Order: sequence, then structure tokens, then C-alpha cells
Amino acid sequence: MRSKTLLTTATLAGLSLAAPNSPSGGGPGGWGNGWGNGPWGPSKPPAQVNSTYYNPIIPGFHPDPSCIFVKELDNTFFCASSTFLAFPAMPIHASKDLANWKLISHVQNRPEQYPPAGNISRNSAGWYAPTLRYHQGTFYVINADVDAPDSGIFTTTDIYDNAAWGNLLPVNVGGYDPDIFFDTDGTIYSQAAITISGDPFTTEIQQFTISLPSGNVTPRHFLTNGTNHQPPEGPHIYLKDDYYWLLLAEGGTALDHQVTFFRSKSPMGPWESDPANPIQTAINTTSLFQTVGHADIFQDAAGNYWGVALSTRSGPEYVHWPMNRETGKSSFLFPVSWPKDQWPVCDRVHGKMSGPLPPRNVNIPITSSGGPFVKDPDYYTFPPGSTLPRHFTFWRFPHTENYVVSSPGHPNTLQLTPSNANLTGFPAFQPLSGQTFVGRRQTDTLFTFNVDLDFSPTKTEEEAGITAFQVQEANAELGVVNLNGTRSLRFRANGANAPATVIQPMPQAWIDGGVRLQVQAVNFTHYAFSAGPKGGNGPMQQIALVDNAMMSMSFTGVFAGIYATTNGNGEGGTPAYFSNWRYQGNGQAIDDGQYYPSNTGPTVSQPGNAGQPVGQPGKPGGGSWGWPGW
Repeated sequence: MRSKTLLTTATLAGLSLAAPNSPSGGGPGGWGNGWGNGPWGPSKPPAQVNSTYYNPIIPGFHPDPSCIFVKELDNTFFCASSTFLAFPAMPIHASKDLANWKLISHVQNRPEQYPPAGNISRNSAGWYAPTLRYHQGTFYVINADVDAPDSGIFTTTDIYDNAAWGNLLPVNVGGYDPDIFFDTDGTIYSQAAITISGDPFTTEIQQFTISLPSGNVTPRHFLTNGTNHQPPEGPHIYLKDDYYWLLLAEGGTALDHQVTFFRSKSPMGPWESDPANPIQTAINTTSLFQTVGHADIFQDAAGNYWGVALSTRSGPEYVHWPMNRETGKSSFLFPVSWPKDQWPVCDRVHGKMSGPLPPRNVNIPITSSGGPFVKDPDYYTFPPGSTLPRHFTFWRFPHTENYVVSSPGHPNTLQLTPSNANLTGFPAFQPLSGQTFVGRRQTDTLFTFNVDLDFSPTKTEEEAGITAFQVQEANAELGVVNLNGTRSLRFRANGANAPATVIQPMPQAWIDGGVRLQVQAVNFTHYAFSAGPKGGNGPMQQIALVDNAMMSMSFTGVFAGIYATTNGNGEGGTPAYFSNWRYQGNGQAIDDGQYYPSNTGPTVSQPGNAGQPVGQPGKPGGGSWGWPGW
């Protein structure tokens, strides 16, 4: 049994942590058939030089990556990922160098694009794995909204603009994990995982063609069972060297997850299996990075091939993995060698890797729809005239009236109006009723998240506070609550082996002057919940310690965030005022007991913003929601 070294944020400061080498090398390019758009011109960029990079490239809950390279858009890489019930849905990240990824838009960013997405009860349902492709000037995302009536396609001609993403075009996929492939003869193929025999863990890959712009489909037909390592999922078809190549995820999304590869002279098969299958996996390894699978392959400007896959940083014990399905159940990047007419060979996924990265380039357009680079910290003061940052996330559609920045008489705060439902909900909970919660993804193995809170609840069970939230069945929170007229601090958790509830009276000074609430990933396995005086004007008192194994489940990762609720006593109630939102990473696990430093400042500082807080809307790391009334 492999032992896991537990490093606290305090001891981390004493470690020797090597910074990454600066990437160096080549330049722009693209790959056709939806992987870019087109062959090279007469001149190629110079060869890229191997340099060190660290996985995951897009940390936190960003599973099921689908990535492309588009030469026409200033030689930019784009990745889409799953969100399940989180909203806004299906984030798009962009990069020029494969190492620095910036949030640029969300595919579904308005409820009206597909209203049924907000009315799903099951927390493991919603938007599963998207496929992102680019064809003749248009971006396409095809996906299935599991437990909703429809699946289909979203399109845009401006991937940097939320408003340019259109409404869902319904397409009868009939399953999940759909792919879209534009063949050279104009045929549009889609292949998806279809459940058979009434068993959700038994699938086969079926195929059909799509007519655009109608969305009409031909009858589905059997395509493959892969290597018969159930369930085959996540299909992608590519065209290279006069072969059609089929990539699959097999074995489910746990420790048996793997990537398999096949080829054929026809997009409809029959398929020849790669003799080396699986071409990518962590099965039977002691690596920190497990569950490697659900991949996509793309080409860069210099002609190099790359793969991305999801993974969990759990080790083979598979007990502690609260960030869940990163792309890497965060996104992980690995070089792929793919000579002409030969099978591809993938480098195995590790935390520290080397490959021919493009030169460092963080010049991603700054737009009103964009957010921060994914590895940047947060510091938000919610000044008057600002709106919520773009990477802030809700659980299902939010009731926007419950979130007000700098409300009258309360400048530099985010006002939350309590919802009837708390973070767990209750048997009669209706999804469209909403939960007053907003958070940001945990993107670092070790982190500190804190906020200041002014809250004077007048009715019993009115509550507001801070949370580590995965799903309604798995969460922990520390809040200020009115208990029969007494203002108290209450910690409680929901999930397997959840720790006991803790209730203690608030000191009068905190009642009068406000309180700071904090959740901290103090080591690989535990969160600490603490409270102290507002503004950090005094020591923090630890209230509870939570084993993150209770949030290492399901398909989603943990969000650090804030909430307000009446705990079943009606909508509305006493507003809570949050201020000084701070999230700081304290280290990324890259191997057993080895950590890589988190970003301590913005990736990009904008001219004219010197000295401004990191991530303040409109400042470095900014970008915010612009819905009416926000």
C-alpha cells in the first residue's frame, strides 16, 4: 500500500518547490476536419523545443475535455468541459501556449438557451461530456443534457462572446457523450454511447448522421463495442492519412478508466483495434494520477500531436479526490507521437512532464464575457458598479434577484437573499425554486478561501455562511445562524461519515463588528473550517475538521463558496452581506508528497491597473456577469 505524505500549508512554505521552466519554441497552425481548419500554407513555424510543464493544465472540476486548435483565430487552442448541474454551463478556456488557460465564455450562459437544463433533480445528471469542433468559421458544441428532454448542438461564430452562443438546436442523440465529425464529402457524422439492456453500465457506440441546419438525423446503427471493456463512451472520430481513427473511453470513469484507439477506411467501420490498446491509462499503477481517460487529440502549429484527458489525483487508494474529474477530473495534457500511417503512442500522464510546448504567450483577448486565467487567485471587493466575476458558479439556474453587488447602503459587499432551501435541500425541493449559493471551483490541492460577513438574522434558522460544496448529498458549511433568538456559529456537514454538527455562541465582538469565515485545505485529506473577527483583526479559531473523502464521489468537484438560507422557512428573509472574497492556492499535488507552487498573483496585469486587487471586476483577472439587474 502506497503511503501518502500529508503536507500542511504551514509546512509547504518550507519545501523546495521548483518553478516551471519557461516554455520556448514554435508558433501557429491548425488541423482540418474539425480540429482546426485546414492544411498548412507554404511555410511552417520553427520546431518547438521540449520544456517542462505541470499537470493538470486546467485544474479543478473541468472534466471530459474536448480541445481543438484553430489557426485562423490567432493560433489559439480552445477546450470545453462538462458541468452537470453547475451554471453557467460548459466553460470554454483558451490558450496560446498550452500552459496558461483563460476562461473566455460559457456555452450555456443564459437560461433561455435551454430552459429544461435548470429543472433537473438528480445531482449527477445535467450536461455531460461536450464535443467542441470548428468548421468553416463556426464553433460547434454537441452534448446531451442527461435527465432533460433534449440533446443537441450549440453554435457560435464568436467564441469570445457569451451572447453569440445561440439556443440549443435539438438533435436526437439517443444517448450521451455525442461526437460531431465533419467528413470531407460534407456528411456530418455523430457517434454516441447508447445504454442497452436497461443497464446504465452496459453501452455500445452507435452512429447516425445529422442534417444542418434542421438537426434532423438518420436512424442510428451499431458502430462498435470497442475492446468490450464496458462501458464504451466518449467517442471521437478523426481523419488522418486516409484512415478514419476512432478514440473511445472504456472501463467507466473510475480506476479501470482507459483510452482505446481504432482505425478504418470508412467512418462506419469495420474497425481495426490498436494492438497496444489501451493507449492511455493509469490501471495497475501507483501514480497519484488515476482514472485517466475520456481523451481528445489535437495538433499544434508545429505539427505536434497532443492529448488531453480527465484524471483524479487520488492514488490507487482512490479515497481522497475532492477536485474530482479534472482535465485532469481536471484536464491533463500529454504528448502524442503519431507518425504517418502508424498507431499513435501517448506519453503516460504525470504531474511533471516534458514536451514541445509553444512559446509562452498569455495574450488572450480581454472581453466582457471572459474571466481569469484558471490558476489565478481571487480577491474581490464588490465595488459599486461591478458585477459578479465570470468564473463564479451556481448550482442550477440562479434567482438573480438574490445576488446584489453593492446594494444601497452596503457598498463593497455582495448581498445574498436567503432561499427557502439550504445546500442539501429537502424531499419536497423543486429545482426551479433555487438555492442561494455562489462559489468558485477548488483549483488547488491546498488553498485558503475566506470572506467577511455582516449578518443579523431575525428569525429562527435564518443562516448565511461559507461552504465546501460538491453536490447536495455531499457538502460542509460554517454559518452564522439564529437559533431561538441566539446568534450562533454552526458547522454541519452532509455525506458519508460526515463529522458531527458543532454549535457555539458568537462572541459579542463578532456580532457587533462582523465575522470572517474561512475554509482551508490544510493537507491532502482534510478541510479546516474556521472563524475570526472581520477584516482579519485577530486570530482565527478552528471550528471543525472535515475528511474530504466525503466529497470524493459522484462526477463533480468541490466549490468553495457562500450561501444564505431560511432552512425551510420560506423564501427571502434577512439579507447577508459578504465582502473581501479571497481565494489563494497554497500548492498543487503533482506526485506522492510533492507539491508545485500555486499562482500568487494574476497571470496578466492590464495596463493602467497597477496596484488594483487581483481579480477585481474590470481589473487583472476580472470579467463579470452582465445580466440585467446585476
